[in-house]
Amino acid sequence: MRRVWFVLAFVAALALIGLVLHHRFGEMGMAQGPLMHARSEFTFTVQGPMAEAFPLFGPEGERAWAGPEWDPQFVYPIPAKDVEGAVFRMHHGHHSATWVNTAFDAQAGHAAYVYVIEGKLTTRIDVQLTPVDAATTSVRVMYERTALSPSVNQDIAEMAQTDPKMGSEWQKAIGEYLKGRETGTR
Repeated sequence: MRRVWFVLAFVAALALIGLVLHHRFGEMGMAQGPLMHARSEFTFTVQGPMAEAFPLFGPEGERAWAGPEWDPQFVYPIPAKDVEGAVFRMHHGHHSATWVNTAFDAQAGHAAYVYVIEGKLTTRIDVQLTPVDAATTSVRVMYERTALSPSVNQDIAEMAQTDPKMGSEWQKAIGEYLKGRETGTR
């Protein structure tokens, strides 16, 4: 647990340092201005019990349904394992982000992440699973993003508009994966 708090404090300190330096010195050639902050969320249903659905929201578990672009490269732990405190890197377009799993509690159905694309943005993702009944799970996903540069403000605004549309995509991908597992095609 101490390691998790250290990692969280480290990531928060990096983000804060980036914000302070940005506000103090700015970006070369960039006009100064306010930094965008946006929150969005979506919900969907998984046709499976929470015990089966929850592992699909860890970085390794997500590989099963998220497609080839989801390829976390673990820094900790090695070998890769879905645990609170896991640290991994991901490519986001032309940028690389460092992710930290800040919560991974199967009993509570709660997973959370923070990632930073240096000089661009920070993102906090909170996933809460709730059993609807023995065979169905409700999933709420919240994204909270903050620009670290005014040049990213428009991207943050666009992501806040498109994030809620991901619910149906996630529901379909997870459903196909679970159905494939049942029929033995996955």
